[in-house]
Amino acid sequence: MNEITAQHRIAHEPYYRPVADEVALFEAAYGAQMPVMLKGPTGCGKTRFVEHMAWRLGKPLVTVACNEDMTASDLVGRFLLDASGTRWQDGPLTFAARHGAICYLDEVVEARQDTTVVIHPLTDNRRVLPLEKKGELLRAHPDFHLVISYNPGYQSLMKDLKQSTKQRFGALDFSYPDHAVEVEIVAHEAGVDARTADKLVSIAERARNLKGHGLDEGISTRMLVHAGSLIAQGVAPVPACQMALVRPITDDPDMRDALDAAVTTFF
Repeated sequence: MNEITAQHRIAHEPYYRPVADEVALFEAAYGAQMPVMLKGPTGCGKTRFVEHMAWRLGKPLVTVACNEDMTASDLVGRFLLDASGTRWQDGPLTFAARHGAICYLDEVVEARQDTTVVIHPLTDNRRVLPLEKKGELLRAHPDFHLVISYNPGYQSLMKDLKQSTKQRFGALDFSYPDHAVEVEIVAHEAGVDARTADKLVSIAERARNLKGHGLDEGISTRMLVHAGSLIAQGVAPVPACQMALVRPITDDPDMRDALDAAVTTFF
């Protein structure tokens, strides 16, 4: 990563259906150089929202899928050996800060706390990134913006953001949209008619009522789009829903029977 390329640009508008004032709030946060934290369940549109905002603002986007094996060097950079000798390779966070991109750390709580602490100097008035191995203090580009996301439903004492990290961000809460809005999204994204989308959303709403009562997580909007896409490809609705909605979220026979019954109620 040495320069902004086409892969960092969002060439076409990603479809995103606003559900409240999140677009205006994000634009205001960007203008104020306030880092933003997106909180909400998996598959509810957080990543699509960031892509849409990068396109809307005309800024390059660098996305990092966080995981427990990610080190600070993976974010910041490291020295590499090649045929010419030793050279420095910026990590995605450094690259974004240097070139004025939006850096999106997806599911940031999956990373170790000793890794995520490296973002602290970039998230206050200093807006700097110490590259200790290189002996450089990088001052963030004026257009640099840091966005993180996580699912509070999975947080625990061992896997949550430190308060010293949380309080550096403005936060936007995301959830599954209201029924009519979710029908609109599923119909658009999956290419199915509104009647089919309405049935899929109704199935999801029943499943979401079971969260904490046999299900760790409800059926997401993303999963509904998957089911709708199968139906649009000519798959019968019941097996499409079993494949895309029921089988991925539970292996419990009784819970599968309950969800299958919900599917057959609508289809």
